[in-house]
Amino acid sequence: MSSILLSLPSPPSPNIFEIPEIFGAGPFPLRYYGLCIALGIIAATWLTARELVRKGFEGTLAVDSLFFIVPPGFVGARAYHVVTDYDLYREDPFPAVFLVNNGGLGIYGGVVGGFIGLLVFARVKGISPLAFADAIAPGLILAQAIGRWGNYFNQELFGRPSKLPWAIEISAENRQGVPAEFADATTFHPTFLYESIWNLLGCFLLLYIARRFSNWLLDGDLMMIYVSLYSVGRFFVEALRIDPAFLIGGTIRGNLFVSSILALGFAMIVLLRHSRSTPRKRRPGG
Repeated sequence: MSSILLSLPSPPSPNIFEIPEIFGAGPFPLRYYGLCIALGIIAATWLTARELVRKGFEGTLAVDSLFFIVPPGFVGARAYHVVTDYDLYREDPFPAVFLVNNGGLGIYGGVVGGFIGLLVFARVKGISPLAFADAIAPGLILAQAIGRWGNYFNQELFGRPSKLPWAIEISAENRQGVPAEFADATTFHPTFLYESIWNLLGCFLLLYIARRFSNWLLDGDLMMIYVSLYSVGRFFVEALRIDPAFLIGGTIRGNLFVSSILALGFAMIVLLRHSRSTPRKRRPGG
């Protein structure tokens, strides 16, 4: 059996369906990318509500916080992408910098934007932002595991050429920007899948840590562990990817550098916090 029969097929279209033209405007495509993001938000909200109840908060806070966290999270995610990949928009920046229907969201910017919104929400509700962030962390990485499948439907964020049975076929029009030495390749590492699996395992690990080490953890630890854990997986995924990306020094993929710094930095912060503290019993909402 040939390797092509053992590879993952490309989706026929990134669109679920199109809304017909209305009053001279349109048509409006509804994309799988947006659906995957929406499903990720729903799953994250459900899991966050459960974690909040376990920690002594009201579960309804998960829904209440969406307006404060999701919009600035999207703004931050888009801003990170536009800033780090501005060459894509240099010649025609508007309205392209605002169009996210084809992808273009950076998770690190999304986390920063969402955390700023969380600080505002926590201030309004009079709760600990770090304790609330810990309840969000497992749901956040679960949302990323689901959202990565949007990249599958867009045929983007693939890795080096591969003949493995789970290699993914990428159509010619989506291979633009691939390095010349890989121009004849048709199947590639599905790095979106690797990252999705890593994030799903990370969700289970964070839930385990939250329960097994509840008396040892300080407020904010679980969110920091999430950043470090996610960044470890992102480092190895970035090492496989060959799609165009912003470079540091003309050779190093920017996200490879960022993920390595964050993985080490936040792990060190957690260790340093505990080198100066003693185990304690956490209070609900504290």
